[in-house]
Amino acid sequence: MKRLLILDGNSLLNRAFYAIPLLSTNEGIYTNAVYGFTNMLIKMREDFKPDYIVSTFDRKAPTFRHVEYQDYKAGRKKMPPELAAQFPIVKEMLNLFSISIYEMDGYEADDLIGSLAKFAEKNEIEVYIVTGDKDALQLASDNINVVITKKGITEREIYTRTRMIEEMGVTPTQFIDVKGLMGDQSDNIPGVPGIGEKTAFKLIQTYGSVESVLENVEEISGKKVKENLIQYSEQAIFSKRLATINTEVPIEFDLDEIRSNENYDKEGLRKLFFKLQMKTLLDKLPEAAIEDGDSVDTDIEFESITNNDQLKLALEALEKEVYFTFNLDGISKYSLINIKSIFISDGNKNYEIVFEGINNEEGISIIRKFFEDDNVKKISHDVKNFLTALRKLDIEMKGLVFDTALAAYLIDSSKGTYPLLTLVNEYVGEDPKGDDTVMNMKLCFHMKKLYSYLKTKIEEAGMEKLLYEVELPLTLVLSSMEEYGFKVNSKILDELSVKFKNEIEESQKTIYELADEEFNINSPKQLGKILFEKLDLPVVKKTKTGYSTNAEVLEKLSDKHPIIDKITYFRQLTKIYSTYIEGLKAVIDEDGCIHSNFNQTVTTTGRLSSTEPNLQNIPIKYEMGREIRKVFIPREKDDVILSADYSQIELRVLAHIANDENMIDAFKHDIDIHTKTASEVFKTPLDEVTKLMRSRAKAVNFGIVYGISDFSLSQDLHITKKEAKEYMDIYFERYPKIREFMDNIVKEAGKDGYVTTILNRRRFIPEITASNKIVKSLGERLAMNAPIQGSAADIIKMAMVSVYNTLKEKKMKSKLILQVHDELIINVVPEELEQIKTIIKEEMESAVSLNVPLEVDINIGESWYDAK
Repeated sequence: MKRLLILDGNSLLNRAFYAIPLLSTNEGIYTNAVYGFTNMLIKMREDFKPDYIVSTFDRKAPTFRHVEYQDYKAGRKKMPPELAAQFPIVKEMLNLFSISIYEMDGYEADDLIGSLAKFAEKNEIEVYIVTGDKDALQLASDNINVVITKKGITEREIYTRTRMIEEMGVTPTQFIDVKGLMGDQSDNIPGVPGIGEKTAFKLIQTYGSVESVLENVEEISGKKVKENLIQYSEQAIFSKRLATINTEVPIEFDLDEIRSNENYDKEGLRKLFFKLQMKTLLDKLPEAAIEDGDSVDTDIEFESITNNDQLKLALEALEKEVYFTFNLDGISKYSLINIKSIFISDGNKNYEIVFEGINNEEGISIIRKFFEDDNVKKISHDVKNFLTALRKLDIEMKGLVFDTALAAYLIDSSKGTYPLLTLVNEYVGEDPKGDDTVMNMKLCFHMKKLYSYLKTKIEEAGMEKLLYEVELPLTLVLSSMEEYGFKVNSKILDELSVKFKNEIEESQKTIYELADEEFNINSPKQLGKILFEKLDLPVVKKTKTGYSTNAEVLEKLSDKHPIIDKITYFRQLTKIYSTYIEGLKAVIDEDGCIHSNFNQTVTTTGRLSSTEPNLQNIPIKYEMGREIRKVFIPREKDDVILSADYSQIELRVLAHIANDENMIDAFKHDIDIHTKTASEVFKTPLDEVTKLMRSRAKAVNFGIVYGISDFSLSQDLHITKKEAKEYMDIYFERYPKIREFMDNIVKEAGKDGYVTTILNRRRFIPEITASNKIVKSLGERLAMNAPIQGSAADIIKMAMVSVYNTLKEKKMKSKLILQVHDELIINVVPEELEQIKTIIKEEMESAVSLNVPLEVDINIGESWYDAK
């Protein structure tokens, strides 16, 4: 027998949407339902090997059931917009697969499925119906198999007439009678009140049909059941009619017109899957999908350069616009980093430079001449570590005009990583294959098209200044910082190690005394028993394995017992000890410095991050944490550490973006903004604002920046929600433009799908259109905060570039060595101190022009700790 596979499009898309977390492309196209649906389709093709495949969909027009019963399917939740947007994509994909789509006004997909199945059965075709809707069970027969999808998108059960009788005790048609009696909450079919699934099955197993049940109603035991059957007899018959799938829809089915599943559009599918960033699905298609001539892997010729003579000729033969990639060794530690190979192409000529063959004085000289030639335009990918490796060879890159990793990050900052292979797959539509050398050469060759695509995207988004004047030159700054490093005093580190161990032991003893027994403080299970059983503290949250003792829980219990603050302190100490005391020892390089690795393409906000070690997140809540900074000292004996910190930059950015006159006025007249806010909120003269008032106003100010709710503010300040709401109401009354900005930015994010900073840095916020209220609320907070935090990131990066360039132009010996959020750290030689103070203040305060002045606080010390 030939075989027909019928897909219940609506059901399967719903199943996929809720089974897979929300996914979207860099252009904001939602894809999780498409991805799940396509995976199910490919799996069903493999498992059932059908000769024909069709898919059915519901239409928005009312069906005959709606006409007969106005409340049919009433109360159903509206389809989330994230799911609705994926229906046209799935239909496009089905068309490319040459899968016929059936939908018809006045009828549900179920009716089309039923009519198709019966038509096929009459023509001696075996049928498999794939759906998550058990209504389809009424269609099961010896030749019609109903495949019910269960949990997720992989589990399923196949029902035939025989299996239904064996497992349920009713025939497929009698299943309709069961629905008639029990009703269907999801479709709002009323059934008979008081009759559930168990009773309905029992009655139909006994009497065979709804009509027979009603004819023999006097025999039925159970007073209430009998009364309801008599009272709602007409409703039972009507419910059965509503639940019955119409298998005679007036639509013609011609087997010759139902497309064969072999004639699909291979190139079209390839392009669609690349566009949707679902390249892995290509690998799941039958081999026929990628035939000779359809291959997306372009072969290229290249020459391996292994000596200086070849190198000189090759570099001279290249055009004045080149694309290069590289392989590095030892990138985890500065002293170990070195170049293994360089791949370079001008779009026609392609070379692999094997560095071992040219790593000599003459070879390095040829490389230096090429990379320091400003007339040769250079395009690379994630180039910062390569710049650092060049610096070790006393080569400083010139003519760098584009970095494809940076551009891809600016276009969509949510990915976290930007491998060149992924970008070539998604944006160029090529899928390079081969060993490492061949793959790298192909990727380098494809950078020409990638560059063209990304350059256009940057221009369309208006991010030229952000890329070319901030992010790209910043790679040179970061490379310089990484090369120079930050000197570490190992003796102080050892002293701190002893001090931390002692403090941890003392803290542990105190906790044991308060608990009146010893236990493993790091074990959530043991700690939970102490807190919630022995000390009888109120249980805040439970997990599958017992009591939750996370930071959030401890914070809520902080006023319930003195042991809580001690545990929080103990956790901070042990974390600082392992991460920064032991951790720093492991990354001190041969020169006694730590060369942290700075990342430009990790955070969604635009801020820099650092690793090995992460110097951005040293906990400073406790003095013990702050003391870690004592370890970081100037390079030479008489040098000093200068810390330059933007004062309240995020609030200044907020005042500028919102253009709020009251807040702008406070900053222009150098009035402390937290005292000013306290004065406004608490209706108190400036000179009578107390420390507590200022502290609470500070929480309001920064809470507003992060889109805080009155509930969260009440939790932070340990006040009632009513008080918190009053604070916020007065705040917005005094600063009306800020309220207006918050409302407008949320609307813009909902309309555009993203928000922007002062330099047009984009942050996509798919959460803002979510149907889930908690997720949507998170999206709104992100929309409020991203332009502020992102703009602050823009400003500090612009300042870094300006400071670096000025120090370089003036040939200063002092060096920019670290950036932490809104702070720059400079290693200053003594004779340049006064000049450096002036340069840093001028460059940082003039980095960008706002409606409010930027202010920088400068401090100096013999260590980072002293400078702060």
